[in-house]
Amino acid sequence: MEAKLSQRLSENQKMLDKLLHVKENFDLIERTFMIADKQACFYVIDGLNKDEILEKIMESFLKLKPEDVPAQVQQFSEFLVPYGEVDVLKDLPQIVPMLLSGVPVLLVDGYAEAIAVDFRTYPARGIEEPDKDKVLRGSKDGFVETIVFNTAMIRRRIRHPDLIMEITAVGKSSHTDVVISYMKDRVDEKFLAKIRRLLSEIKVDALTMNTESLAETLYRGNWINPFPKFKYTERPDTAASAILEGSIVLLVDNSPSAMVLPTTLFEITEEADDYYLPPVTGTYLRLSRLAINIAALLLTPTWLLFLKYPEWLPPALEFTKITDTINVPILVQLLLLEFAIDGMKLAALNTPSMLSTPLSVIAGIVLGDFTVKSGWFNSETMLYMAFVAIANYSQASYELGYALKFLRVILLLATGVFGVWGYAGGLIFAFLTMLLTRTLSNESYLYPLIPFNGRELFRRLFRISLPKAVQDNKK
Repeated sequence: MEAKLSQRLSENQKMLDKLLHVKENFDLIERTFMIADKQACFYVIDGLNKDEILEKIMESFLKLKPEDVPAQVQQFSEFLVPYGEVDVLKDLPQIVPMLLSGVPVLLVDGYAEAIAVDFRTYPARGIEEPDKDKVLRGSKDGFVETIVFNTAMIRRRIRHPDLIMEITAVGKSSHTDVVISYMKDRVDEKFLAKIRRLLSEIKVDALTMNTESLAETLYRGNWINPFPKFKYTERPDTAASAILEGSIVLLVDNSPSAMVLPTTLFEITEEADDYYLPPVTGTYLRLSRLAINIAALLLTPTWLLFLKYPEWLPPALEFTKITDTINVPILVQLLLLEFAIDGMKLAALNTPSMLSTPLSVIAGIVLGDFTVKSGWFNSETMLYMAFVAIANYSQASYELGYALKFLRVILLLATGVFGVWGYAGGLIFAFLTMLLTRTLSNESYLYPLIPFNGRELFRRLFRISLPKAVQDNKK
């Protein structure tokens, strides 16, 4: 395939028609017309451009006279194309990806270059609050699947010349747009260079799963480790705050989620409500979330340990003993309920919205009452697993919730099989898993706890007021 365009329009059309299979694609439109005494051709993809803009541009071309058309394509693009976003392209490797991304391309006889006029528009849903990252107070907009809209929502919040939006394409077939967003004066330049290098080295056919595909190609460590290496958010205010704090935000076209990196365990557990509510309330919510996550990890394994060693149970907790008949071993009951909860989640995802409420009621009755009466489960087991199921929704990260779930199952198995030694070994394994996890910038996952930074740890655990935060940053 020739990389360069010819000055003859007919030759350029033949190359593009063959390369793009124009006759086979109904939505790839080739519109030939006259500009004064020169033949011209517009290539557009139906549904990805603004028809009224195309009509006005062609109308302006039809008014031109031969003496109005310059000999140089640069002058033509500057003076005769009545639109803002115009670029001159010389090579087919530049033209084809841009055309297939929806940018209309103009070819004119006598010019060995193409003119890209970017009046494309993508089908997009309305901007609304994301279902997962809702807040009690604050902005109600969220990212959508169109990357230009997402960058605009960040620009609206950060009106500073140091805000940079770099764009690159990833994927041999998909050419998916990926935007690197950061503050030039606050970002870690070494880490930024690493991200650029990793993106340039990605050799995949397509980012089929958007942000997840990008995450798997960026982080090349041990994926058996379940802890999330990125923070995902669908909120523009959260992404803007991360950028202002010196983080890098990656936006992927066709995805309503932004990736914040590097990120630690404490940053993943933060939520927007911590900042939209007063400092005392935000601190309480943050500490409560931390305590609930720890309880979700340790509650059922610790209870199982005390059932195996009832003599260790403090007198104040004697009521936790099971007095009813145990037909199924407690360990088996807990494991069955772990899987049953996931089954209910999957059923809820695939249940039509009009049936979700009645089916939830039926599932609650069946699992809450009939299973106990049938003898399969004891009421105490149902109670503690109900708390665990609710606790998993105390923070927004699905990945962190399942990481804690996997560790809890390992703790249950170790405690049920090996007793106190298994419980201790499971705790050590859970701690080492978090300790040995590294962020994408190769820093500790438990920072600022390990390595210890008292001032930063205080800020991660306690929500301080804005004036105090500004004073700390100036120091």
